[in-house]
Order: sequence, then C-alpha cells, then structure tokens
Amino acid sequence: MTDEMLSNTKSERVRRIASLARKKERQAHGRFLVEGPQAVRELLVHRPELTETVYATLGAETWQVEIASLASDAGVRLERATTEVISAMSETVNPQGVVAVARTWGEPTEGALAEARLVAILHEIRDPGNAGTVLRAADAAGADAVIFAGESIDPFHPKVVRSTTGSLFHIPVLVMSTLEEAVEAARASDLSVLAADVRGSDVLEARAEGALDGPIAWVFGNEARGLSEADRVLADRSVRLPIYGAAESLNLATAASVLLYETAFVQRSR
Repeated sequence: MTDEMLSNTKSERVRRIASLARKKERQAHGRFLVEGPQAVRELLVHRPELTETVYATLGAETWQVEIASLASDAGVRLERATTEVISAMSETVNPQGVVAVARTWGEPTEGALAEARLVAILHEIRDPGNAGTVLRAADAAGADAVIFAGESIDPFHPKVVRSTTGSLFHIPVLVMSTLEEAVEAARASDLSVLAADVRGSDVLEARAEGALDGPIAWVFGNEARGLSEADRVLADRSVRLPIYGAAESLNLATAASVLLYETAFVQRSR
C-alpha cells in the first residue's frame, strides 16, 4: 500500500484507466477494469495473478479492510484514492469506492476444453447484461467453460464484468473468432453440440432420448435474431424450451439459465 492519496481527477494515469471502458483501449493495452467490492474481491481471491493495481477509497468499512488484506496477501499494489478519482476512473454512474486494473488473457490454449462436460457458447450476443448473466448462470450450473464467439460483446466490457458478479474469474472464459471455431473445439473435446432454438425439439423430448446425458456444448444466439439456418446446421440438434403460458417468448439469459441447469441436473443424476 502506498501512502500517497490520488486526488487529481485529470491526471494522465486516471485518464488512462478511464479509457479502458473502450474496447479499443482494452485491446491496445491488454488491460480491463474491474469495479466494485464484490468483483474486485473475486478477482483477488481467484485470479490474483491477473491483478495489476487496486485503487480504493480510505476507510474502515468491512470491504475496505478485506480488500486491503487480500491485496497484501496477493502481493498486489493497493493505492488510495479520493471518491472523485474513483468516479473518474469508473464506467458506472455511482461507483462503490474501488476499482482494479487487471490483465486480459489471450487466445485459448490447446486442450482448454479437455474433460469438459458442460460448455456455453455465446454467438453474436450483444447485450452486456445478457452476456454477463449467462456467464454467471453457467458458473452456478457448474459449467466448465464459456466461449464468446463471432461478434459477441467483449467479455471484458465493464458492464459484462459487473453483471457476472465475479463469475468471470471462476471458470475459463474463451474468445473465438467464429462459431465454427467454437463448435470445432467442442467436438474435438468430444462434446455434443446443441443449439438453443425455438424451431428445435422440446427439451423434455431431448432429455427422454438421452440427448442431455453426455458432455454438452450449448449454443445460444443473438437476442433479436437467434441463430441462422447456417448456424443451426453446425449443431448436432436444435432444442427449444416449451412455453406453457401466454408469454410471447423468454429472455435469452432466462432460457440459457434453464437449459444449462436442466443439463446439469441430468448429468449429475447419472
């Protein structure tokens, strides 16, 4: 911990950190922002090796003491800053007094999906809240990895990071340039590929036929357009969630959460 208190909101360092809200800057510097006590705590506990610096307001609140202790244990530099500086660094309107700068990770390593039994592939997912919620649900359901494919939103986008509430640091998160690459990687690790699509067979039918028994990679498509015919043919099968009430449709994140959990239930019951 340094004795200096950062107070200049217009300093070059503050501007540089604030610029990480933009994808171009994240890619150029290989860094991203982690905001809020919960996310920073999970970063320090689960991926301390990625943490470059933590900036926090001074105080005796429980989270401030805990963050300082975790940073010290991990050998991570902790700098104190004014509330105004934290606000200038943050992407949120009402920041919670702490941000961290962390290093992004690179291309998937060979065998990244080895022994995986449940994987979520996000294809053309553009909404950061949806992407983060699916990642969080995948983590909760015990998934082994999440793949952001094609033109999906950057997993290091500040809103994605916040909406995962730390799950970004719990399981492998991979970025692949195309859906084809993601499907190929899944099949190379002996996962069956299922496409979540309203034109598919009922999930209860798929379950009864044993389609959810083995290692599965689920493909979830764009919020508005879903999956194209070309996307669907890459999968072994298309599966839909039935709607028993009068709802017109299900939110992407809700449908993905149900399908991931349904698969986890079946796999664990075996």
